[in-house]
Amino acid sequence: MIASDYLDLLQDHIDITRVPFSDRGSRILLFRDAERSALYLKLAERLAHLDAGIEAYLKRPPYIQQLELVDSVGQVLEFTTTVNPYLLTLETGQGVVNCVFQDQHTIAFGLPAGGTIGLRFRVFPQYWRSFDQGGSFMAVRNLVYRTNGMVLRNTITPVEGGYEVEFIVRANTETAIVLGIHPNPITDQPVLPFNVLLEAAHSRWLTWFERVPPVADRYRETYAYAWWVMANNLISPLGNVVYEAMSPSKIGYVGLWLWDSALHALAYRYVDAELSRNQIRAMLAHQLPNGMLPDAVYDDGIVTTIDHPISGEVTKPPILAWAVLKLHETAPDPAFLAEVYPALVRLNGWWVGMNDDDDDGLAQYNHPYSSGLDDSPLWDAGMPVESPDLNTYLCVQMGSLAVIAEALGRYNEGAMWRRRAGAMVARMIEHFWDEQAGLFWVIKDHKPVKVVTPFNLYPLWTGQLPDEIRGRLLDHLKDPAMFHGAYMLPTVARNDPHFSPGTMWRGPVWANINYFFIEALRQVDEHDMADELSECTLEMIMAHKGIYEYYHTETGEPPATAVSTFGWTAAVFIDLAIQNSGDQ
Repeated sequence: MIASDYLDLLQDHIDITRVPFSDRGSRILLFRDAERSALYLKLAERLAHLDAGIEAYLKRPPYIQQLELVDSVGQVLEFTTTVNPYLLTLETGQGVVNCVFQDQHTIAFGLPAGGTIGLRFRVFPQYWRSFDQGGSFMAVRNLVYRTNGMVLRNTITPVEGGYEVEFIVRANTETAIVLGIHPNPITDQPVLPFNVLLEAAHSRWLTWFERVPPVADRYRETYAYAWWVMANNLISPLGNVVYEAMSPSKIGYVGLWLWDSALHALAYRYVDAELSRNQIRAMLAHQLPNGMLPDAVYDDGIVTTIDHPISGEVTKPPILAWAVLKLHETAPDPAFLAEVYPALVRLNGWWVGMNDDDDDGLAQYNHPYSSGLDDSPLWDAGMPVESPDLNTYLCVQMGSLAVIAEALGRYNEGAMWRRRAGAMVARMIEHFWDEQAGLFWVIKDHKPVKVVTPFNLYPLWTGQLPDEIRGRLLDHLKDPAMFHGAYMLPTVARNDPHFSPGTMWRGPVWANINYFFIEALRQVDEHDMADELSECTLEMIMAHKGIYEYYHTETGEPPATAVSTFGWTAAVFIDLAIQNSGDQ
């Protein structure tokens, strides 16, 4: 096989007791039991039609449990593991068993030649639960197992809630056992020689890494892992997921999220422009007639309303037009601009037309989750709120729409978008700006919410502020008592009473917010500070073997609640590493 530096860097980087062995497009997640020589398989599916609970999938038991290697008489074989993106190696006292993905529905175990070895596992093909007045049983997915070797034992024994399988095979040089987990119907495919499957798996991942741009050596290990995350978290089209698209995390956020998808596109533009475009298309495919976009899309549903912590419509900040423009700058495609421009215009119209109860020309959040800043203290006083971050996003969006319109030859529309963006900046200064504090306040019931966050500085990103206001905001960013420090930017100012450095949006550092500020700082020619924030962000992410949702502001460690293999952190790392590597 052809060697790959990136594949070599990733050998044993993935801890499959916590992070799944998976593959591009697949919803199969293979883990090792942390306590013994056994594997288990979970499915990255919400199955909301079976259990509507928004996080029910996180508590669902594995589909295949207690998957063990056994010898000719059914005794368990202890094993050690070596993990590579394309290959899981299980070393036993009777030889090496290798595992690869055959395709998105199928994993294959290659058996040691001349040995007699097999698998024993428990499968739970039904979704079942009891309730006060009875119970329910429903079929979820279908499992098929087969081999191209000589079958010596094949038993299926009922156990509580499912079945136990013992499948023992005499192997030659090409013997494999495959496990396929399929939506209906199951296709009857022959079992290919394992060496063919191994070569194909290696080739897939080699091709993926051959596309990535070079970066400076000091970034390469984390950079390789970030690109693994970007491939591994992709899911294939199924149901409402109508394009191949990326879940923020197959273990923590199953499905597609609106502003995550925009950020994922930033990374994909370097290796596959069409894949990048499809992250945008996957969300626009579910635009509502009024222009609103859903918060999330998953196989059997979309999220447009939610009932906690309040009941209401839910979406995410409007950054798609900005992402489309970033993609176009890297991989120009006027046809794609023409395709998405009308939908982006409708989205902007929904925000400014349907989310302004007091008709003051400033949009409001009606649900805390629509901000993406779910538990921020900015929303503690309730909804709705008018916020500088939302209206900054809209200014940036309208600026992006202006460039897109002009690229399509619609110059009058481009000028109109620029006027509207400028007018919104003026309204933010009039309504949000506090000269004494030097901040743009969030407004609730026409009164300021005096919680200090970087989102109070967001209008910097418009690039249209008067010098005096811009200077005041920059001073806050540079103040160690507020935002500056070894780990930055905290999502609540360090000197604010609400600051909690390890609690989601109440203090930790988030890579996407840093990215927006890096862009804002470059836009206002604060390049030294942008460089500092960029390098600080890269160093914080590189300090850990995994890539996480957010980081503790005082220690730089990922809190226990931060999801791993997190998509937009990987995407931001990739983009910043490329930027900071120059002409590598």
